[in-house]
Amino acid sequence: MNAPTMADLAAKGEKPEVLFWVGCAGSFDDRAKRVTKAFVKILNAVGTRFAVLGNEETCTGDPARRAGNEFLFQMQAMNNIQVLNAYDVKKIVTACPHCFNTLKNEYPELGGNYEVIHHSTFLQQLINEGKIKLSGGGTFKGKKITYHDSCYLGRANNIYEAPREVLQALDADLVEMKKCRTTGLCCGAGGAQMFKEPEKGNQDINIARTEDALSTGASTIAVACPFCMTMMTDGVKNKEKESSVQVKDLAELIAESIK
Repeated sequence: MNAPTMADLAAKGEKPEVLFWVGCAGSFDDRAKRVTKAFVKILNAVGTRFAVLGNEETCTGDPARRAGNEFLFQMQAMNNIQVLNAYDVKKIVTACPHCFNTLKNEYPELGGNYEVIHHSTFLQQLINEGKIKLSGGGTFKGKKITYHDSCYLGRANNIYEAPREVLQALDADLVEMKKCRTTGLCCGAGGAQMFKEPEKGNQDINIARTEDALSTGASTIAVACPFCMTMMTDGVKNKEKESSVQVKDLAELIAESIK
């Protein structure tokens, strides 16, 4: 893959237009790696000059803060801010709403001030600028797709339209779940819940949310978050619908449809 590091570019005296913040899931989770590759494919296809931090990137500290370990969060955040400031980073794009929210809203109080964009907004901009050209509406033309709102993208940062505009560019049939936008239901992974077993109850949240998605009759559940990807995929498996329903990130949908 053609993904230069900030260190490589700095050695040549060059600077990228944007830093792609890959995140822990995008770096280590096998399913999320496919999203990372799809997004890099798009960046290369449209000619965006970008770079990644590579081994210099560490966790933003979001799970630590959500789990209550403020000390660890600040250690991780300060380490990242030192690296980002050393490279004089101005603009960051990330495919993870958790990284997006932390970098955008929580790093400034520690001295990390950057323009932070979630990849759904970035993809929307590329489409609006005519840089992304979809062949005949794309691979998903006319197919039923439902979109699951990530909590950290939607309610936390009020980003609802960008992901939907990306899906509309595919010329797909976007069918909304009853609980969507401001009333969207969490996938069950936020707040560091991803890393623990759920408390006892009548039903796991991700199963309830998957039922919402399946009730639309959509053959594709679109997500824009690696946590949501895991929870919704597990839900589809629980319902034994893997053969008829796929869970895809926005970047994958665009990468598969791009000219």
